[in-house]
Amino acid sequence: MKWYNRLKYSIKAAVAGWKGQTFDFSSWFGRRFWGIDNSKLATNETIFSVISRLANTLSSLPLKLYKNYDSVINQAADIVINNPNSNMSGFELINKLEVSRNETGNGYAVIIRDIRMQPEQIVPIDSSYVVPFINTDDNNLWYEVRGTTGTYYFHNMNMIHVKHITGASRWVGLNPLNVLKNTLEYDKAVQEFSLSEMQKKDSFILEYGVNVDTEKRQRIIEDFRRFYKENGGILFQEPGVTVKDIERKYFASDTLASERITRSRVANVFNVPVSFLNDTEGQSYSSNEQMMIQFVQMTLMPIVRQYEHELNRKLLTTEERKAGYYFKFNLGGLLRGDTAARTQFYQVMLRSGALTPDEVRRLEDVPPRGGAADQLWISGDLYPIDMDPRHRKGGDKSGKEIESKG
Repeated sequence: MKWYNRLKYSIKAAVAGWKGQTFDFSSWFGRRFWGIDNSKLATNETIFSVISRLANTLSSLPLKLYKNYDSVINQAADIVINNPNSNMSGFELINKLEVSRNETGNGYAVIIRDIRMQPEQIVPIDSSYVVPFINTDDNNLWYEVRGTTGTYYFHNMNMIHVKHITGASRWVGLNPLNVLKNTLEYDKAVQEFSLSEMQKKDSFILEYGVNVDTEKRQRIIEDFRRFYKENGGILFQEPGVTVKDIERKYFASDTLASERITRSRVANVFNVPVSFLNDTEGQSYSSNEQMMIQFVQMTLMPIVRQYEHELNRKLLTTEERKAGYYFKFNLGGLLRGDTAARTQFYQVMLRSGALTPDEVRRLEDVPPRGGAADQLWISGDLYPIDMDPRHRKGGDKSGKEIESKG
């Protein structure tokens, strides 16, 4: 019965809320070790760019609870979409989870439930506090959370966990920044070298036709330095004196090539088109629509499905799932294309009876009209799809249309 007691205690902890007598999750928000943030997210422009774009894109997608294709709302949907907890919105929740997932490989959020076991709050937690493990007593996945006043344990049904790829023997997602360790170190070394080269002062070889003693040589150097400073870098070469500048071996093209390599490797690891990191060289897409299709299919779709499965499994009951309830992100807005492409698509869907005019209006964020606009039509040109063919213009009693005689 050990598994039952553990589950009972975890439920009691969830019912108590995320701030109680024995624990306080509020102090976990925004905590930084040693008072500084040394993460690659805060120190590398390319990493900041790709993570912020992924997080902002995902959290901007419309998220709804459906029942058999119809949008509905219940307590779980209201919590995750509108008000996860007293400190943030639904946008911030998804954004924080996605940033953590891409920065550390894992994003965690504790589900706090009320006395009816319904979700009451969802609180994101820094991944550095969390350790997943399999409990040998019940063979279930649990999460150890090291808080400021103690260690707590949560059953996997009370913890949302989104992650990068894992192997068969791991429950923790691989950290993409660890995969990029050598690339980021090389990029940092190139940047530091370039900066040091640009900060170096001009150097010269000052050659006199005769030997001079140490004291006179020092006066010549001081005079040379003063004249160079007072005349804005202009030097006059005296008879018997040769002035040669020491050539630098720094080329801006080397830095650009290094940055392009870094962008390419970062794009590969995060599985995004390299053009999303402002690298358009060798662009092979014939249109932005094709690029967006690849981004949605290869990058966003696996991420979105992971979030949907976590929400469906842990925020909905078995009875609700069997009744047809499911969470879904709407990716349609990213695949609309330009005006011409959308117009052609809608025209084909309307004339073939696949979409109603009101459904098209909803896709374009225009309020529905109802009535005939909520009916399926088919070209003929055009009739309600359920109309008797004999009632169509030019139709005979058999239902066949009569050919017009010219």
